[in-house]
Amino acid sequence: MPPQDGLAHLKQYDVKDSNVELIGTDIDHKVKHSSAATEPAWNDGKIGRESGLFVWRIEDFQVIPWPKDRTGQFYDGDSYIVLHTYNVGKNHEPENLAHDIFFWLGNNTSQDEAGTAAYKTVELDEFLKGVATQHREIQAQPSDTFLALFPHLKILSGGIQSGFRHVEPEIPKETKMLLRVFKSHANSLVVYEVEPTWQSLNDNDVFILEKHDKIWVWQGKNCSPMEKARAAQVVNDITIAKHIDVEVISQIEPRSGIIVGLLGGNNIQISNFDAPKPIQPLKDSKIVSDSTRRKLFRISDDTGDITFDLVKDGKVIEMSDLDSNDIFLLDVGNSIWVWQGQKASKRERAIWFKIAQIYVHQLQKQQHDKNAVLLPIAKVVEGNESRAFYRAIEV
Repeated sequence: MPPQDGLAHLKQYDVKDSNVELIGTDIDHKVKHSSAATEPAWNDGKIGRESGLFVWRIEDFQVIPWPKDRTGQFYDGDSYIVLHTYNVGKNHEPENLAHDIFFWLGNNTSQDEAGTAAYKTVELDEFLKGVATQHREIQAQPSDTFLALFPHLKILSGGIQSGFRHVEPEIPKETKMLLRVFKSHANSLVVYEVEPTWQSLNDNDVFILEKHDKIWVWQGKNCSPMEKARAAQVVNDITIAKHIDVEVISQIEPRSGIIVGLLGGNNIQISNFDAPKPIQPLKDSKIVSDSTRRKLFRISDDTGDITFDLVKDGKVIEMSDLDSNDIFLLDVGNSIWVWQGQKASKRERAIWFKIAQIYVHQLQKQQHDKNAVLLPIAKVVEGNESRAFYRAIEV
């Protein structure tokens, strides 16, 4: 069944059949803008006026500024909002600023945290006059655009007590953590907390093990100088707070088996380790490997019901294919883009994200590929298209 089947007449998602029939109306926009205007997180005098990178974490349904010295550090039990504001003109004036808003969802975040992040992302867009590009980011498959924001990305286990549950990292008392330092597909250096076992090792990366009041650094035989340097920075940060011994061992040294033993591999007789990276591009997925899967769909309510129709399949997508009166979903294989026309109706603007989610779930079923639901989803508004969007429609 084609991915669009079942989306042609979305009566079950008609906003008039629910308690959210005002979503997308003038009243809804006024309420959201009023809420955004009073949200402390957006009202520090910098948001929307200055270029830079701004990060917030969702805590007890509130948007809490993330400390600047922890920019690039995330916990897998949390949800975050990231705003990247950059200048697109010659003069550093507010009207020359463009905005990318990301809501990042950790693997173990709760539904209430994720929902708050998504809602507050829309609110922040309202505060920025509706011209921002919105992105949904999932920990396991972040987009290249997101990774490029953080030359040094650090993802740890755990999370803030928020909403209905509290994430606690389940690590044996004698083993505090095992960090993997590697280069991502977007050339960012990533520090990622992994399962403290020898099966997590990989010849190409550096690992930092904190155990028995000592830090061990295991340098894979094929690791890069940049990964070694990043690991040294991480170890330095740890030892500043904790005055404990550090020992660095290269995999090619005979003694490297000590760390394998500390990770439970006392009797393991292997010379190569190849644990997959916890962050991987989707290029090897069935859902992405089909390079001909370039599809363009129109989201419209001209008939009275929301319809989802295929406009182009496997062909070159051009800006002239887009109509200001509607919303279009563009599937370019490794990501999903939604383009909102300036004259799109209120109902169309209200339902685009829900339709994008339904679409990736149907791709998952059709292709029998669980990675489909991890595809990055982003939305742009006509007249405020991002550079990443223009790159996406190029063949």
